[in-house]
Amino acid sequence: MKSDRLLSILLLLQTRGRVPAPELADRLEVSVRTVYRDVEALSAAGVPVYAERGRHGGIALLPGFRTDVTGLTADESRALFVLAAQGAHAALGLDAALGSALRKVMAALPAPHRPAAEVTSRRVLVDATRWMSGPRRAVDLDVLQDAVFSDRRLRLRYRHSGEREPRTYTVDPYGLVAKAGTWYLVADRRGRPQLFRADRVRSARLLDEPVRRRPGVELADAWEVLRRQVEERKDAVEVTVRVRRDRLDLFQRMAAAQLTAVPDDDGVGEWVTARLAYPTLRAVRQLLAFTDQVEILDPPEARAELLAAARSVTALYEGSRPGSRQPADRAAQVPPGEVG
Repeated sequence: MKSDRLLSILLLLQTRGRVPAPELADRLEVSVRTVYRDVEALSAAGVPVYAERGRHGGIALLPGFRTDVTGLTADESRALFVLAAQGAHAALGLDAALGSALRKVMAALPAPHRPAAEVTSRRVLVDATRWMSGPRRAVDLDVLQDAVFSDRRLRLRYRHSGEREPRTYTVDPYGLVAKAGTWYLVADRRGRPQLFRADRVRSARLLDEPVRRRPGVELADAWEVLRRQVEERKDAVEVTVRVRRDRLDLFQRMAAAQLTAVPDDDGVGEWVTARLAYPTLRAVRQLLAFTDQVEILDPPEARAELLAAARSVTALYEGSRPGSRQPADRAAQVPPGEVG
């Protein structure tokens, strides 16, 4: 509707200052000619808006002009009070600021929308932390935040999965991402995007050098590239298994990260076929946790890997006494699908 579009232009100009007409047209999905007509309509309604031509021109409001109109609809008002990942605000030290901001938003809402927003805040809660995620190492995001917001380079001491000693890197941060309760630093290292789990950062130090990001690349762009690399690994080991039907629900929860498709359960027979993908062959040892409830059908090398793991466990318990210190096969402890 035109009224919504006029309000959107007003709020964009109030937030951004001078905005080129083509950018407004792109954001509002209309033509540039329509934008200029809307600007004329705002001016006729008494809004002090003007257009400047030229290379650095654009559409702007007169300095000092503000409006208290929020323009929020009922659904938009409710959406603001559905707080996803409340732990994220605490990790960033923004819990108090969030509460204060929401109180201000509530006061600015149109009176008819306030009851719905208040009820939403009491009736809907989003907790992004996974069940049974176990204890985690405390994460200190202070230095990482400083680097992200001050646009400075970082010197990290970082321990990769499966390595005992940390490595030292100089990186150019794009930002922080909270994924299912885990914080990640997205940064360039030597001009290429890389993902660093915050709980594996052993130390971080801001450098005096300004950040060197690739031109035109934003946090969302870098994250999308890295996310695809994790989820669509071309060198993944594809495994076909059969699962006892009475353990299928448990299997789907525990192996969710490795499943490539929802198992097709026709409700007939004792077994259900499923397909998974693992980053390495040794990672299929995760399936040892299901004992005789899951059987690898293909490929043969995955069957052989799991058989070797089972034999090593058998040898450990047949040949040792309680309290003895015989070395276990540490490869069986490698968690599948780790990032970093």
